[in-house]
Parts: sequence; C-alpha cells; structure tokens
Amino acid sequence: MTGLPVVSGRRLVQALEREGYVVDRQRGSHIVLRHTQPPFRRVTVPDHREVAKGTLRAILRQVGMTTDELLNLL
Repeated sequence: MTGLPVVSGRRLVQALEREGYVVDRQRGSHIVLRHTQPPFRRVTVPDHREVAKGTLRAILRQVGMTTDELLNLL
C-alpha cells in the first residue's frame, strides 16, 4: 500500500466519475456525488485546491476504495 496522494477536489471528482459516480449537486465548495448502480452511495467531496489527508481517507473509506485503486484512476 502506498501513501495517500496530494489531490485536488476536482481531480478526485474526475477519478470517482470513472468509477461510476455522477455529480448530483453542488452547494458552495462541496460537490455531492452519487453512484449510479447498487449500492447507491453518496459522497461529498470538497472543491478545494488540496483535499486534506484525513478527508481523502474518509472519502476512500465511504466509497470502498483503496489508495492503489485511486492511484490507478488518477
């Protein structure tokens, strides 16, 4: 397992879109994505220049993805 990458909110959204998530809505600097197939998960991604490490780790946990899977999508 490799370390967490430094990634922006927009780039993280693009990676999650490749995994089957679509942008549901945005309010301010928070983008809400939902998965199109079961299990229908929702995840909120901050639209920041750099997503904090703890926030990124929590998002990966919510979507059920490992760090290596994220790196492949980036």
